[in-house]
Amino acid sequence: MSDAQLEPTEPSPDAAPARKRPKPGERRVQILEALATMLQQPGSERITTAALAAKLEVSEAALYRHFASKAQMFEGLIEFIEQSVFSLINQIAERENTGTSQAAKTVAMLLQFAEKNPGMTRVMVGDALVYENERLQQRMNLFFDKVEAALRQSLKTAAEGDSSATPSADAQVRASLLTAFIVGRLQRFARSGFKRMPSEHLEACLARML
Repeated sequence: MSDAQLEPTEPSPDAAPARKRPKPGERRVQILEALATMLQQPGSERITTAALAAKLEVSEAALYRHFASKAQMFEGLIEFIEQSVFSLINQIAERENTGTSQAAKTVAMLLQFAEKNPGMTRVMVGDALVYENERLQQRMNLFFDKVEAALRQSLKTAAEGDSSATPSADAQVRASLLTAFIVGRLQRFARSGFKRMPSEHLEACLARML
């Protein structure tokens, strides 16, 4: 999962005061990395552009040269989440031979993604979006709808393989259960200050649900 992370970069305390001009697109990535890092910190219920600019040691005007608004910055994080997660879901679907293993791997991947990207977790569960534009929360709701749809497709394949009389209905119920499990684990992770790991007892939980 290391290739699916925005790696925060902290300036060295011994670094020379002179700084190189960022390459095209580099500053945009730095802004998103800083925002994700700040979301991991205590007391980050609402991050202001002033605080974000201070962390990057730039002016607020410099931020707005790359993003028209703070909502656009959050959209950048959401785009990263979407691209990373759905790319990995597609890889799982191609690699795993059975619908059940696809579903299990998808759940595990999402929880591991959250563990490696704590700041992103607060975006995924909506904690970081409470004071932001409503469309951001709607977009994350759609994200989980798509995750549930991917699980439903995998589980329908599994149900058909098991000669279920109602494969679509069975898949819908189990996909809903797994999605609720994912969301619950992510919420607990974020609201415990990232102390309760989402993947805790994961294999045993999946064995009960699948």
